[in-house]
Amino acid sequence: MNFCSACGKPVTQRIPAGDSRLRYVCEHCQTVHYQNPNIVAGVLPIWGSQVLLCRRAIEPRRGYWTLPAGFMENGETLEQAARRETVEEACARLGPMSLYQLFDLPHINQVHVFFRAELADLDFAIGEESLEVRLFEKSEIPWDELAFRTISRTLECYYRDLVEQRFPVGNECLPPLFGLSFTT
Repeated sequence: MNFCSACGKPVTQRIPAGDSRLRYVCEHCQTVHYQNPNIVAGVLPIWGSQVLLCRRAIEPRRGYWTLPAGFMENGETLEQAARRETVEEACARLGPMSLYQLFDLPHINQVHVFFRAELADLDFAIGEESLEVRLFEKSEIPWDELAFRTISRTLECYYRDLVEQRFPVGNECLPPLFGLSFTT
């Protein structure tokens, strides 16, 4: 950040009084510019023994498979964001949703939250951010073509939990992968 979004003057980095972190501060209007993690909300859509995946039509990781997910917008709940992303990417409707996996990604200032939900029906299609959308059995999942680690970890946890039919909420902190930039 170079300039204050409140008054347009240059900002400096310092620890404001009463704070413990380095922040961008406007010395002219005294605005402290807080930078907080972005939240990604997504869904593990299920139909019987199959899961719905979308092949990404956008960067990063264009052409790789993902669960419907994306950045939460202001004014949305987590569930609303996850449902919106599912419509945008797969034109799919969901039944009731259950919170399932949370991933802390402090190295990229993100938190990824995934719900588990049954598809309401098989009326899904390619959305504006997808090249392809389809249901996969476990044995068909293109593990080497998954876009992000949070996607593969969510699927791994699901298939582990499916054995006992218990789906506890999981929480993991994923460190960066050495030498790779697509760490989410």
